[in-house]
Amino acid sequence: MSADPAFRGDPALANPEQLVLAAASSCQLLSFLAVAARAGVEVTGYTDEATAMMPQDGPPVRIRQITLRPVITVRDADPATVERLVRTAHDECYVANSLTTVVHVEPVIEAAR
Repeated sequence: MSADPAFRGDPALANPEQLVLAAASSCQLLSFLAVAARAGVEVTGYTDEATAMMPQDGPPVRIRQITLRPVITVRDADPATVERLVRTAHDECYVANSLTTVVHVEPVIEAAR
């Protein structure tokens, strides 16, 4: 662990801000996999390009927004159903529910080939 490079930290090491983003992303993933399994949806792929905004424009400096952009690949599932499951997973994600930061989820649903 280290501070962010902006605070003279080692860029080769993870910093707490990155871990908050990773926790939000992984909680959404695990919550989605659970609700998809309960719904009988076969998930064949999942990647996320998560980002966080932490502007330095005024105290207190904090992560003000997290955006999760999962690309979810499913087999033989209606995209509207999968999007509903993504929302359900977000509602059940204990990390997102624990943060005061706004967490947006912008999924892309793809059919397995």
